[in-house]
Amino acid sequence: MIRPAARTARLLAAPCLLAVLLLWAAFAFGTESTWWIELLRYLPYPIFLAPALLALLLSWRSGWRWRVASLAALALVLVGVMDLQLNRGDAAGGAPLRVMSFNAKAYQAGNTADGFGRIAWEIALHDADVIALQDANFADTPEGLPAPIKTALGDRQVHVSGQYLVASRHPMRDCRAGDISFPGEGHHYVVCTITAHGVEFDLATAHLLSPREGLNATRRERLGGLGEWRENFEMRMIQSRRLAQDLAAAARPLVLAGDLNAPDASPVIARLREAGLRDSFAAAGLGWGYSYGHALRTRFSFLRIDHVMVSAPIGVKDSFVGSAEASAHRPVIADLWLARR
Repeated sequence: MIRPAARTARLLAAPCLLAVLLLWAAFAFGTESTWWIELLRYLPYPIFLAPALLALLLSWRSGWRWRVASLAALALVLVGVMDLQLNRGDAAGGAPLRVMSFNAKAYQAGNTADGFGRIAWEIALHDADVIALQDANFADTPEGLPAPIKTALGDRQVHVSGQYLVASRHPMRDCRAGDISFPGEGHHYVVCTITAHGVEFDLATAHLLSPREGLNATRRERLGGLGEWRENFEMRMIQSRRLAQDLAAAARPLVLAGDLNAPDASPVIARLREAGLRDSFAAAGLGWGYSYGHALRTRFSFLRIDHVMVSAPIGVKDSFVGSAEASAHRPVIADLWLARR
């Protein structure tokens, strides 16, 4: 006979388990047409953990089946919703190359006494062979870069284009702009051809539209802000499709490094995977790899919206994120293998 306390616990645990299942399904099967699901991907993860932990607490006196179901729900949130990665990476198979992608938020760094110094320290700490910076409006030319940034970049070859800065210690040529504009706004990305260890590859860096305005609209206006959120998401999808179309036509191995403003499970990133790219952290990362959120009210990172992605000829040995000291974004570092010809 089921005791009243156990019956009550089960009645309360059941909707928690159902909520977790529906949440996982939304994240797993959301598409471009289910644009409202994208809102969930930008919420702090304790919100997702709450129903799973509550179900686990309630099920502890409800029998072993309920405990197993609650533990499974918790695992579903940690892995399927929060995107826990437990990857070993590719075995050694070529020449090593370290790539760093970093939204440096130069306009914020310029407002603090040690802002440029912190960015320089982060760059020097990881000592990447190729560095791709976004929101890096330090100067219009490499010669005009702030002294700390110039020192950190050392003797790397530097290309500056609008908000983008690409620096390489290997020979770099043919840097050009590509178009990722959407109706009403012009935007570009940058591609450079780099030769490292006798291998030619293209390095692209892009910064897709921020979800900030759409998120703020729904926060202020609730349902009344959904129209603005939908438009915000659709503009980011336009950029992703244009970028994917361009990169799919690349004749050389390709590295895409940038602030793509979308988690790995988003349709925004799915378009780039369809172009033959894979995310370095999804291939070789350990943990969650969150790069954004620590500068918000939450004070901790809870979104993986900065990426280094690679095409099939390039192996991934390791991928991780840097510190939260220098910018509102943590840098993403990827240790890659270039297949020798």
